[in-house]
Amino acid sequence: MGTDRDDRGTRRGGRPLNRGRALVVPAVPSFSVDGGFRYAVPPALAEGLGRGSMVRVPLGGRRVRGYVIDVDPEGDQEGLRAIASISGDVPVFDDRLLASLRWVAAHYVSPLATLLERACPPNNPRSPRRVSGSPLELDGEPIEGVVEAAMSGRLRPPTVFLSAHPPVGAMRATASRLLAEGRSSMFVTATSHEATALHASLAGDDRFVLAHGDMSDRELTAAWGAVQAPAVLVGTPRVACWSVPDLGAAVVLEEGRRAMKDRQTPTLHVRDVLRRRAQQERFQFVVAGPTPTTEVLATGPHVVRERTRLWGLVEVIDRRQEPSGGAILTDPARRALAAVTRRGGRSFVFGHRKGYSAATRCVSCRAVRRCAGCGSRPDPGTTCARCGLELGPCEVCGGTRFEPLGAGVGRIVADVGRVVGADAVAASPGPAPVTVGTERDILDLAELDLVVLPDLDGLIHGTNYRAGEDALRLAARLAGLVGRGSGRRMMVQTSDPDHHVVRALVKGDPLPALHSELEARRPLGYPPFGELLVVETSGGPAPALDELGDHCAVLGPAPHGEGNRWLLQADDLTAAKVTLRLLVQRWRDSGLRVRIDVDPIDL
Repeated sequence: MGTDRDDRGTRRGGRPLNRGRALVVPAVPSFSVDGGFRYAVPPALAEGLGRGSMVRVPLGGRRVRGYVIDVDPEGDQEGLRAIASISGDVPVFDDRLLASLRWVAAHYVSPLATLLERACPPNNPRSPRRVSGSPLELDGEPIEGVVEAAMSGRLRPPTVFLSAHPPVGAMRATASRLLAEGRSSMFVTATSHEATALHASLAGDDRFVLAHGDMSDRELTAAWGAVQAPAVLVGTPRVACWSVPDLGAAVVLEEGRRAMKDRQTPTLHVRDVLRRRAQQERFQFVVAGPTPTTEVLATGPHVVRERTRLWGLVEVIDRRQEPSGGAILTDPARRALAAVTRRGGRSFVFGHRKGYSAATRCVSCRAVRRCAGCGSRPDPGTTCARCGLELGPCEVCGGTRFEPLGAGVGRIVADVGRVVGADAVAASPGPAPVTVGTERDILDLAELDLVVLPDLDGLIHGTNYRAGEDALRLAARLAGLVGRGSGRRMMVQTSDPDHHVVRALVKGDPLPALHSELEARRPLGYPPFGELLVVETSGGPAPALDELGDHCAVLGPAPHGEGNRWLLQADDLTAAKVTLRLLVQRWRDSGLRVRIDVDPIDL
């Protein structure tokens, strides 16, 4: 005898005909849904649904995207609403990636749903089209065995590969070897421009996949689908959370670049996301570039050098020996620019980026101005932006006149024009023999004969505790633009020629300077020896952070734009982050806008 059923697959009376339910995290950026909700699995969806499936589920009075994080085939469906449909035909994460994303969500004080979104393509995922191909040729490029070992995964992570330029040969060898083994590799660059160039230099067939932010949703979805089979993924930081099955190696180029860390919440850093994934998912993690971060060095990595000296000749000009008068360029720099221009060479003169928040120094004795209260190097002004203390005269000589460190591009162009002629200098890369520009112009420059860094002090003595490390990283990139050979060099103007950053530039070796930076941070408890976190709120009165006082030091609030800012510091902020999740949800529910910056680059 048949059984009466309604169209929802239940007996009349509400008792379920089938058993089976799934735990689904709705795609809602809220901590309140992190644990997920139970939904009934309809019979028609049971076969295709599993952990990692992307689905549509009812939530309130609407249907939303959701992510299946657990399935109980025998679970009772009574009283549960049913999953409406499955989106796509391939899971968007597996158990190991889910575990990694849970850690990332906790570390960056982010809802889990936000991280699951980053693992997925913009549109519904489809099964990949598998592409066959033969192993790649190395074009006869010699690669030392130790480099191959570092890049191929035979060494324990992390590995630091010191190289002034992307080690394309080693990366091509790694990609080819892993493809032959049926495994994937991932290469992450800071910008779309660099990702496109690297992809062009590596690509051998359709298994080499490009993904960056300038691509359409359709193109990105196709790229995501392509890497579900063994492939070589070349992309920007957005791909760090992507599901890449059978990943054998992830290589991050210049992981200390600012573009490697998101500015908006969650402020993910590619380095930390992939380090965690490497531990959880068992693949090789490599950072490559001229200057690794102190965070990586503190882990005791295996270091591989491309060569003993990473960049070419660096000449130091001691500004203390130059007559004062406010000139941007010293006489040696002027003569060098004129000589290179006369013989048809190309030069680049660096100017601080627009909006650069420079420190100041005393006009009389050239000592860098410091706050007597907190020891910071404050922005130009009469009060310290960090602690609010009134700034007095120079602590060294009592002088009352201060000048900002660094110089703007416009002023440098005018100064250089008086040396080489106005027609020979331009504020952007082009046909002019001399280019004056900022860090963003570096990507558009070809090999140069001369680079001039007029004021290294403005970088070394910036307001941030990372200023020395960041100065070395930028200066090393600039030095890498100079070709090797007679007469080619970078000229650095400084009033502190004995600084460890200057010595590192001259020797072509960043490691001693970076270890000096580490030792300076240790007694202060700054990263990587402690943790920092910034909380910013706007759109309402400043909330109280009293509940966090038992877990960490809370500094603030300090005015920040139209809102307020706090700095949290402790050896370990884990307990504070747990409490902060509850507070952030409460604040956002009340209408406040909240930004959490974990491991801030700028303080």
